Amino acid sequence: MTQVSNKDPLRIGVLFSQTGATSRIGRSQLQGTLLGIEEVNDAGGVDGREVVPVIYDAQSDPRVYATLAERLILEDRVNTIFGCYMSSSRKAVIPIIERWNKLLFYPTLYEGFEFSNNLIYTGAAPNQNSVQLAEYMTANFGARAYLIGSDYIYPWESNRIMKELIQQRPNSELLGERYVKLDATEIDFEPILMDIKARQPDFIFSTIVGDSTASLYQAYANAGLDPTRMPIASLTTSEAEISQMLPGAAAGHFTAAPYFQSIRSDVNQRCLERFRRRFGHGCMPNLCWEAAYFQIHLFANAFRLAGSDEINLLLPHLLGSEFTAPQGRVRIDERNHHTCLYPRVGRVDVNGQFVIMREATRAVHPDPYLVTHSLGDWTVKLPNLINDAQEGP
Repeated sequence: MTQVSNKDPLRIGVLFSQTGATSRIGRSQLQGTLLGIEEVNDAGGVDGREVVPVIYDAQSDPRVYATLAERLILEDRVNTIFGCYMSSSRKAVIPIIERWNKLLFYPTLYEGFEFSNNLIYTGAAPNQNSVQLAEYMTANFGARAYLIGSDYIYPWESNRIMKELIQQRPNSELLGERYVKLDATEIDFEPILMDIKARQPDFIFSTIVGDSTASLYQAYANAGLDPTRMPIASLTTSEAEISQMLPGAAAGHFTAAPYFQSIRSDVNQRCLERFRRRFGHGCMPNLCWEAAYFQIHLFANAFRLAGSDEINLLLPHLLGSEFTAPQGRVRIDERNHHTCLYPRVGRVDVNGQFVIMREATRAVHPDPYLVTHSLGDWTVKLPNLINDAQEGP
């Protein structure tokens, strides 16, 4: 292979959805990626080389993801791709990445039970969000649950995991499990909410993704249900989805994630300030935005040590590497290519931001196969569930 000069630009593939059902999250992931690239380039690039993204819109379609991933590799000649949101898109891209022995950074929470030597997983595995959410909701509301999800692999598997976690609790009961199409509207949720109203679970576990999330929460409000008694608990409702809802529609509901905008650390606040100077206040940082951001820095740091983005040279320096991200000090686990993260449980306030109810005081190592899992060191932030539900952070 011909060696390039140290001054030639370093091209990377960037593959997120800027249109379609999951475009709100996809655009935020793209913006997090671009912020990371800008910071790297402002600091001199990688060994003096400018990082140049080759960006495509995957249109929220797994088939388009696969086609564009192959184009990035064969026509654009990139060795590393940053991208994918839905698990169906990741599953579509993996065979292509593995066939050509390239590297994919995947900045999204997912259902676990997967490993590829050609992937770096920077989103949460189930032991870094599902475990904590199940414990929190069953301890504070009860173990009688109703599950709703979008109809594809991530919700199917996440609901399976949640059922197993709930069944470990006393007096547990699964009162329903329903799936809707990706472009579901309020009308699609109305009969499900009527069933929920009749069955009265302790909480609703949602794995609805994309634009349909706003429709679920509005249908919940239209049904007259009370989040102080029967909240929605989610892994996929972030600040981005909340920004699509009517004011207050998500107030009182819960999400488990490693990152919320409301984290008060200096690192997070400085990162948000830089981001808003670059993209304005209309953009919505969230858990997938943060992972897309910090994985760029992990890549750049490893490249400086390896002197190459060839996977066999890059991986030894990437695995075990660390970076101080907005959520805390993250680390790539050498054994499974997943990331050590800081689980948190947040409750939405009337301003559409998350009040952090509990958070891990140390990083939780990824256990994508749920062989062993623990809560980590929890610290309670705001224990008064009902009174605080109507207040801002």
